[in-house]
Amino acid sequence: MTATPSQPYTPFAPCAHHRSSSRRPDPAPTPSPAPVGRDGRRDGRASRRVPAPRSPRTPGPVRDALVLLAVPLVAALLLPAAFAGGGTRRWFGGRGEGQRAEAQAAKDAAAAAFYELDTAQRDLRISIETIAAVDDSPAARRAVSDFEALGRRIDEVSHRYIQAVDAHDLDRVDLDAPAASRARADLTAAKDELTRVRQELDRFGEGLGPLLGKAETQLARLAPAVERARQSLLAASNALDAVRATGLAADDLAARLAALAPELTRLNQGAGRHGVAQTLERAERVAREAEAVRTEAERLPERAAEIDHRLVSLRTRAQALTTRAGQVEPVLSELRRRFAAACWQDLQHVPEQAAETVRQAEVKMKEAQTARDAQRWPDATSLLSTVRALLNTTDEAVSAAGDRLRRLNAVQKDPQQEIERTRFAIRDAQRLAMAGRTTPDPRHAGPLDDSVTRLERAIGTLEGRHPDYWHFLTEAEAVRRAVAGVVARIREERGTGH
Repeated sequence: MTATPSQPYTPFAPCAHHRSSSRRPDPAPTPSPAPVGRDGRRDGRASRRVPAPRSPRTPGPVRDALVLLAVPLVAALLLPAAFAGGGTRRWFGGRGEGQRAEAQAAKDAAAAAFYELDTAQRDLRISIETIAAVDDSPAARRAVSDFEALGRRIDEVSHRYIQAVDAHDLDRVDLDAPAASRARADLTAAKDELTRVRQELDRFGEGLGPLLGKAETQLARLAPAVERARQSLLAASNALDAVRATGLAADDLAARLAALAPELTRLNQGAGRHGVAQTLERAERVAREAEAVRTEAERLPERAAEIDHRLVSLRTRAQALTTRAGQVEPVLSELRRRFAAACWQDLQHVPEQAAETVRQAEVKMKEAQTARDAQRWPDATSLLSTVRALLNTTDEAVSAAGDRLRRLNAVQKDPQQEIERTRFAIRDAQRLAMAGRTTPDPRHAGPLDDSVTRLERAIGTLEGRHPDYWHFLTEAEAVRRAVAGVVARIREERGTGH
């Protein structure tokens, strides 16, 4: 600490270092010794130093002027500190600070609206991508287009919000009340615009409910469908391995299963690459085809045994038909001897035809056996079906000769039985045609009358020395078919209310 001088410092007072160095200072006067009192001590008051002569004082007017100049300077230095109170708060608060706070609140509200809009847009974009990946309908394409338009609208209002934020620095020290008011108005307008677009986005999202539900349903089906396809392929492969272990080649099934390998690769690549709808359809098709391969592979041993059984059965039947074909000639001899030529002429070539058909059947059976040995199961099955058709034809031809002789014998013995059978059918149809009517319908009466006439002509062929019994039998049968047709029409018309 520097001691305070006894006299105030003035620039006009002479100082020791301002004096001339040639002048020596006058020696200070030597103090006289203090007088001694009665008690022998010196008197302290007498020992004080004699004061040095004072410097000349500055004239009064000049000193007063200097004091007046120094007072404003000291006040300028001391007043801010006095009003600041030792803190950093600006002393000129009031209405300007209120405007700044309102602008900051508007800025915070706009930021919250911007964040909410951005979050809503992100969430809705996921829904749109889901719909676009699953649904290719016009409604789905329109939804994607509308969302893109909303995105452009969102970009516009977001850009204006960012411009409003960048245009106003609310942390400026010199921010005045009008600037803060303008900032609050711009930020509030940006917030309102963001809120309106958010409401449009919400309404658009609510309208996506049906499309999104459909898309989510398909997505929910996707993973289980792909898993079913994989499991079906695995089951088919295991079944094929089990069949091969029994000695069956099953080459056709192996080829069908190998053709599904690229489809499995596409399934593993996922719906993101091939599309949800296409992946779902592919998974269902792969599962269906793999299941068919598995079923056929599991049934293959049974199928092989069935083909073996059919081969044995058809060989036995061919041998039996060969024996029966040999019996056709005696039947034809009896027909020639007892009946007119018209009764047996169409059966003349049955023995030759039966022998030829049996021969063809035996050739096809050998081919079927070869196909079975080569494990060409479809070919073996097809050839066995051909053999069966040939043997059926031979059986019918061989049976026709014996059946003809039996029927001719019956009508020769008692033709009246066939006549009464036919007349009963005609009378029954006539009663049905007249039921509930006084006169018959011409559409029904005409065919029935023709049937009666046709039967009478057939009965007339039985007269003579060598009656054509076969013609009579075929005519009687034809009359019964015609009458049955009239009865069917009558019942159909009455059943429909005609």
